[in-house]
Amino acid sequence: MCNVLVTKKLPGNWIDYLKRECNVTLWEDIYPPPKEWILNNIEDKDGILITLTEKIDKEIIDRAKNLKVISTYSVGYDHIDIKYAKSRGIIVTYTPEVLTDATADLVFGLILAVARRICEGDSLIRKGEWKTPWYPTFMLGTEVHGKTLGIIGMGRIGKALVKRAKGFDMRIIYNSRRKHEEVDAEYVDLDYLLENSDYVVITVDLNESTYHLINEDRLKKMKRSAFLINASRGQVVDEKALIKALQEGWIKGAGLDVFEIEPLPKDSPLLKLNNVVLTPHLGSATVETREKMAEIAVKNLLLVLKGEKPIYEVQ
Repeated sequence: MCNVLVTKKLPGNWIDYLKRECNVTLWEDIYPPPKEWILNNIEDKDGILITLTEKIDKEIIDRAKNLKVISTYSVGYDHIDIKYAKSRGIIVTYTPEVLTDATADLVFGLILAVARRICEGDSLIRKGEWKTPWYPTFMLGTEVHGKTLGIIGMGRIGKALVKRAKGFDMRIIYNSRRKHEEVDAEYVDLDYLLENSDYVVITVDLNESTYHLINEDRLKKMKRSAFLINASRGQVVDEKALIKALQEGWIKGAGLDVFEIEPLPKDSPLLKLNNVVLTPHLGSATVETREKMAEIAVKNLLLVLKGEKPIYEVQ
């Protein structure tokens, strides 16, 4: 039987499924395993199944003498040294597509929550501060229907957002590495998108070219009435610049599911701002999606170990 290392418990019965095929060494805690635990356990492993919180670098790959496959339970793979893994003949697999709709739903949830001040309203009631029944200027928010949505990146999630935005009769513009003829939206340059969007949504991968893509200069190009929404990777946004933008009113607000440091530090200035909605990396967090991700991650791993083509391989 093959020997595999698994760095997190997974939803559903997929660890039991894996155990029927392989000898499994499992990290039992909900917190990420220390790097030393991975180094101490990976030497004789044929495969490893990880999540986005585990960094698989050259040191770990060099320790894994028998490693044939790295299966990540995520759509992103910036936590893996892909180039070095491939140089060692190791196949890297991931779980795209299945989490597209769940993440797109969350993005629209963030848009609605920050624009219509839903979280502020909930907090007001819970604190017992709702003193007046109703009046015309109470807690006014911003329309979503009929506004301009700017999507940065036009992969699977970007395309899913286009479908949802159509239901809100939004004008949809996007910027991507190339024009997508099949997408019913207007292709524009990044500056135009920032200057004309009411809602700027980030859906790009994290890589060298997208690190701090949204910086101080680009935040200043946005409308003062606009909102920034990020459910991709925290490092795509210069968080210090964003905090300054929110504090000084360069933009109206933000909806954030990801952060430069996760969990978000308790002293983060973001926690003191009313014009931002914060969620703890919930993009794919539905029962249906997370169980399907577990199925794909396990099957990817096993297919490679059997010498077959995985469902999704990082190219």
